[in-house]
Amino acid sequence: MDKLFRKTALTRTLFFISADVLLIILAVYLSFLLRFDGAIPGEFISAFEITAILALVFHIPIFYFFGLYSFSWSYISTREIISLFFSTTFSFLFLGTAIFLSRDFSSFIGFPRSTLFISYVLVLFFTSAIRFSKKVYLQLLKTKDFVEREKVLIVGAGDAGEQIARSIQSSKSPYLPVGFIDDSPVKKASFIHGIKVLGGIEDMVQIVDKYKPSGIIVAFPSARKEVVKKAVEKGRQSGIEKIKVLPSLSEIVNDQVSLTDIRDFKIEDLLEREVSLPDGSDLEALLKDKVVLITGAAGSIGSEISRQAAKLNPSKILLLDQDETGIFNIKKEIQSAVPIIADIRDQVKIRQVFKEFRPNIVFHAAAYKHVPLMETEPEEAVKNNIFGTKIVAEAALSFEVEKFIFISTDKAVNPVSVMGITKRVGEMICHALNKKGNTRFISVRFGNVLGSRGSVIPIFKEQIKTGGPVKVTHEEMERYFMVIPEAVSLVLQASQMGKGGEVFVLDMGNPVRIIDLAKEVIKLSGLEPDKDIPVVITGVRPGEKLSEEIFATEEGIMATHYKSIFSARLSDFDEEKFNNALDILSFAAKNSNREKIIKTLKDILQWKTN
Repeated sequence: MDKLFRKTALTRTLFFISADVLLIILAVYLSFLLRFDGAIPGEFISAFEITAILALVFHIPIFYFFGLYSFSWSYISTREIISLFFSTTFSFLFLGTAIFLSRDFSSFIGFPRSTLFISYVLVLFFTSAIRFSKKVYLQLLKTKDFVEREKVLIVGAGDAGEQIARSIQSSKSPYLPVGFIDDSPVKKASFIHGIKVLGGIEDMVQIVDKYKPSGIIVAFPSARKEVVKKAVEKGRQSGIEKIKVLPSLSEIVNDQVSLTDIRDFKIEDLLEREVSLPDGSDLEALLKDKVVLITGAAGSIGSEISRQAAKLNPSKILLLDQDETGIFNIKKEIQSAVPIIADIRDQVKIRQVFKEFRPNIVFHAAAYKHVPLMETEPEEAVKNNIFGTKIVAEAALSFEVEKFIFISTDKAVNPVSVMGITKRVGEMICHALNKKGNTRFISVRFGNVLGSRGSVIPIFKEQIKTGGPVKVTHEEMERYFMVIPEAVSLVLQASQMGKGGEVFVLDMGNPVRIIDLAKEVIKLSGLEPDKDIPVVITGVRPGEKLSEEIFATEEGIMATHYKSIFSARLSDFDEEKFNNALDILSFAAKNSNREKIIKTLKDILQWKTN
């Protein structure tokens, strides 16, 4: 059987023609036997023989015309069955007409017309059966592996759920669907591809207890976050650890879903906002045929900039970072990219990179970002976030880069932390250099990103894993959040719009209270806050604010033609005074004079707003 299934297309075609000849003759013969109770009278033997020959004359060419000898045996579908129905119907119409026109011939006098109907049904059944044989055979082989396959429930019996079920059944999937979960009363107890709709989300605990699945697949790409959240919570309450989800509709190609689309559920899925991301064709003009340099390319933001930039047809992508492992990993994803191991504070190396590769566009994402750490190591924040930025920006100006995009933060607005002030100074450096040449310097400011290294959700999950407590610094602490792909897509859009000198501010939506986020993470882990896992308040850390701002009142925030991006402008300042302050900072940082560093940073913060 296996050898037959592996034959060439020509051999398979000859096999089906031969099979159809035998099956059609058999169908006509059985129709006469059934009509005459198991014994064909002698006077009708000639009628049987001529009918069988005519049936072959009409069926085989018509079957060939309808493509019934060129289909995929393994993946026969409804389309082929419909073709088989119509081709068989047409064949018997021709056969019946031929017999009617021959009714005066001796062989057809008293011809039993019921044999035509019986033959029609049998031919349709036999020819369908032979075409379904391989699919049934392969399905039987799969049943041998059912014990080893992972039992799952598919939550959502809509189009996406149906496609997932079909994908599982038509491939060597590791999953065995034991049922659907859907809140629609119309669908309850119905079957989709032989899989029963067992009940609604509220029934999940009882269903899991009865059918013992080890995982669920939430097939709701267009559902409200509340529905997905409810499904995940019920799954966790049922003891399900393995939860898979589909990406949002905007991430699914042609509204078609398959097993390759599903991925592990992340808490971030419930915090992601529904946003309209920029059109890729609009962004392509920014990077098409350009040499693009990304600093901090191994980081969360830099690596995503690299991924999205690679899709916009640049002539070359340069990945610069001092993290060799991170650069190695992102290089594996973007094979055409050029990896560069370098420290942005190394002026000689940075200028060498610019001289060798002549980048047209620079995304400067390299930075120290952890607020408490930079409070204890202010000299490193100054060296990296201020003077590293200055070195890269001045190289961009010297080598006539078209656009320099500085990745900033909401912590640069009315900053109280060392990290925030150093990023604000970075914005000021870009603002000053924008006036000095043809390079357009643009800053893009946004808040926390979900899924970045060291972000709050992985910390909460680790604390829950160890039994708690989950630590929050203040009950009223709140932050803005974005998912990384959304933030980077908007960064690219802002970069495309920028004419030079702007500070673009991304719409971050509404701020989220950290204590509420902590409790949600606990609940989505199948536990109860303050019952199973305690939530404790540890106190505000140095450099932290209870809430962040996305722009200062004096910056004159303005709307742009893109609804998720706003524009602000820094106030002008005395550049000579600014440069003197930078000289003082440089000397203090080199000598680890932390007291002088803090004083100078605070001085800049005072006079830059005047």
